[in-house]
Amino acid sequence: MASAAVFSSLRRRRTPSLEALLAPVELSEEKLLVILTGISSELISTFSLNNKTMSFQRKNSRNLVRKIEVFAVLLECLLDSTSGISSILPSTAVLCFKELYLVLYRSKILLEYCLQSSKLWLLLQNHSISGHFHDLSQEISTLLDVLPLDGLNLPDDVVEQVQLIKKQSRKSKLFIDRSDETLRLKLYSFLNEFECGYIPDRFQLYSFFVEKLGIRDARSGRMEIEFLEEQIANHDGDIEPTASVLNGFVALTRYCRFLLFGFEEDEVQMRIRKHKKLKKGLLTQEIAETFITIPKDFCCPISLDLMRDPVIISTGQTYDRSSISRWMEEGHCTCPKTGQMLVHTKLVPNRALRNLIMQWCSAHGFPCDPPEHGDPCCDIIAATSPSKATVEANKATARILIQQLANGSEGAKTIAARELRLLAKNGKENRAYIAEAGAIPHLKKLLSSPDAVAQENSVTAMLNLSIYDKNKSRIIDEDGCLESIVRVLKFGCTTEARENAAATLFSLSAVHDYKKRIALEDGAVEALAGLLREGTPRGKKDAVTALFNLSTHTDNCVRMIDSGAVTALVGALGCEGVAEEAAGALALIVRQPVGAEAVGNEEKAVAGLIGMMRCGTPRAKENAVAALLELCRSGGSAAAEKVLKAPALAGLLQTLLFTGTKRARRKAASLARVFQRCENASLHYGGLGVGYAFAGNSATSREISFSSEYVMPVPVSVPVL
Repeated sequence: MASAAVFSSLRRRRTPSLEALLAPVELSEEKLLVILTGISSELISTFSLNNKTMSFQRKNSRNLVRKIEVFAVLLECLLDSTSGISSILPSTAVLCFKELYLVLYRSKILLEYCLQSSKLWLLLQNHSISGHFHDLSQEISTLLDVLPLDGLNLPDDVVEQVQLIKKQSRKSKLFIDRSDETLRLKLYSFLNEFECGYIPDRFQLYSFFVEKLGIRDARSGRMEIEFLEEQIANHDGDIEPTASVLNGFVALTRYCRFLLFGFEEDEVQMRIRKHKKLKKGLLTQEIAETFITIPKDFCCPISLDLMRDPVIISTGQTYDRSSISRWMEEGHCTCPKTGQMLVHTKLVPNRALRNLIMQWCSAHGFPCDPPEHGDPCCDIIAATSPSKATVEANKATARILIQQLANGSEGAKTIAARELRLLAKNGKENRAYIAEAGAIPHLKKLLSSPDAVAQENSVTAMLNLSIYDKNKSRIIDEDGCLESIVRVLKFGCTTEARENAAATLFSLSAVHDYKKRIALEDGAVEALAGLLREGTPRGKKDAVTALFNLSTHTDNCVRMIDSGAVTALVGALGCEGVAEEAAGALALIVRQPVGAEAVGNEEKAVAGLIGMMRCGTPRAKENAVAALLELCRSGGSAAAEKVLKAPALAGLLQTLLFTGTKRARRKAASLARVFQRCENASLHYGGLGVGYAFAGNSATSREISFSSEYVMPVPVSVPVL
């Protein structure tokens, strides 16, 4: 007989109980009959009453319950028998009743599934679910064939009922309700219209969703969407229809939700739900991790960001195309990393590395748009791109939402901002179209809303839109938009709003030309420094990554000092989770004399960096020794002397020279070389001479001048919320 595995494609919201998988053991025959009678009675009472409320599979459900009713009569007769139970149950009958136990529990799972599942999901699974009912009917037929009725001493009328069910089960065929199948095909026809570039007729959509399916309000529509999204997430790609098609139905249902039911949905419910975390696995869940750690080999040595279009130059080094192109356009004719002269300026695409980056992005759900100039290497991204129907349905939804942002009530604007936030969370197509359709000016106005929910959703929508590179310029160029984002960072109604404003600044600062503009915005750097000092763990992460990005622009050094950011970064050296980025930012700031002076004047700076060299992560140790090296070079003899006198530094350098990463060893060797130039260095070094200092770095015989040799790239990414 079929096992519980036949239900593996059914709803996975709850793990089936063990009763559905294991037959009872070590039970007396009387106890077994009592249990079976109780289960069958429960099924009959529950599903006989609820059959009319089922959206689909009514006939299959009714036929299954009718067979269970016959079993219930049979079991009651056996329990009412005055003879001893053990004497009237043959061993074959006991085995049949144990099998019946499993059949009843699987019937319960299937009936509950049909009663509680989404209407659209039941419609899409019409064939599969009908097949499960047929499988159960076949199991019952087999069970009745084996059951020894003659040995049970049943009344004639009961035997007749059992024989009738037995005969019907033998003849039963797979039943698929024609009206259900017609509705299923109609649902696909709507999706096909979007696929062909047409928008389905509003009257037909109303007739289908409201009159035929009974989805009569926005809340019901939202529940349908969440259920479909849950199925996509929980089946891990092993699903029929495919995830791509299901995403199309999600987009279609979202469009109908707002087209048919408007924006009066549930302002109260929205406020109640706003801080509730959605179930793990839902596509609409809030991302738990604010930032994703990116492998350092995937980061460009110049921009320190994830490479979107890695290219190889004549020296064999790989850079992101945009970064190395700008380097060459500025008149440089050397390799930024090695200092070698460039034989030619030809850029060769590093397709192998790009494939690895794309695979990593796909595996981690990280947004990474393919290069805009086009390349055949982008097959991985194309394979995961949404269908045209999904894109067109989302465009139609976005138009409705933006219209509400422009002209709707305050409540409608709040709901529209929330939905745009969710749309912008997935896919560059959505981010591009939402901005092109004019959402940014309206979201900007909502940033100043006194309503905490509206403000939070608008700034998060802005963050998600900013991930798409072309939208960065749209946001920056929108009059007053940057100022409004900074105002949310400073005075936001909720902690999440302030944190997401910081993350938005980090996203925008990925463009080199915007780093200075952001730093010059009144109060921006001060607010980031304040968030780094007093924010939540996530807020500190948002702030430190934004400050790191701003510190990569040399013109921002004085601004970072005046705003108190340097003090905040020094304080963050002892804070788990942000220390690496803080040390990296300080390593960039101290490259300039004014920055070195400011860091040198911080009482805890050297001690904090030494502490990171002692017990930090490999990347933290790299950044710490890099900061100390630059502090000695740019801060003059006083700064070098201060570093030189730090307790235990010699031992830590010795450890790094042997156990550090390649970059850490190189930086440690360079720092040892600096010390050798200082008067009385040997006294403090306790015998650690030049020869020893370079034992782990014999190939390095020149001064390293490019910043990427000193600062380990901060491998973080912009979150989508």
